[in-house]
Amino acid sequence: MHAVEVHDVVKKFGSFVAVDHVNLQVDAGEIFGFLGPNGAGKSTTIRILCGLLTPTSGSATIAGFDVASAPESVRQNIGYMSQKFSLYDDLTVEENIDFFSGIYGLSADQRAERKEYVLAMSGLKERQGTMTRLLAGGWKQRLALGCAILHEPPVLFLDEPTSGVDPIARRDFWDLIYELSAAGKTIFVSTHYMDEAEYCHRLALMYRGRVIALGTPEQLKDEANLHSMEDVFVGLIEAEERKAS
Repeated sequence: MHAVEVHDVVKKFGSFVAVDHVNLQVDAGEIFGFLGPNGAGKSTTIRILCGLLTPTSGSATIAGFDVASAPESVRQNIGYMSQKFSLYDDLTVEENIDFFSGIYGLSADQRAERKEYVLAMSGLKERQGTMTRLLAGGWKQRLALGCAILHEPPVLFLDEPTSGVDPIARRDFWDLIYELSAAGKTIFVSTHYMDEAEYCHRLALMYRGRVIALGTPEQLKDEANLHSMEDVFVGLIEAEERKAS
């Protein structure tokens, strides 16, 4: 069984087709990159996979649970982090951790253990009393990731999580992603940074709601006879636009 399975998923908003017959399979422990320009359908697809939107047609499962018929079970088995970090700026670091521990229904023993893990993982042990709004972007990013995995979900969705942080913080964040992948977590990450695409085990490129390319970074570069993912990305999008015109 794949950690994430998507079969012929369509999502329409009125006459607008946001997701157009998408098919994907992601294995446990895989870092799966989701690329595409703004409006390509990435975030809509992720919201469907998180059980936040019901597909118009098709089916998808997360950790074996159907996103349409068992959305609550899906949400219990995923972590989600958006580009806005999903944190409360008027709470301290520790209070944010406590709040999300309560949301995920952790027991008292679990809360204490997981709080220590998140503080250590994020490097915020000495800043646990700091108001979250005073943290630099890289620290907020680490805290948001820690809060998203408090309940130890097997699948983690990261929707452009490194947007607006500096290159060093982005690199450090990817080190954390690799650690989670090595521990067996499945990471589904959308990004518009082409250097980050190189860090993924496999990639899907979306354009106008459809997956137009799928494979490892090396496979996609070899097929296009190009040396960078940025060149591959631009070339594929330009080819699709020529078809459309």
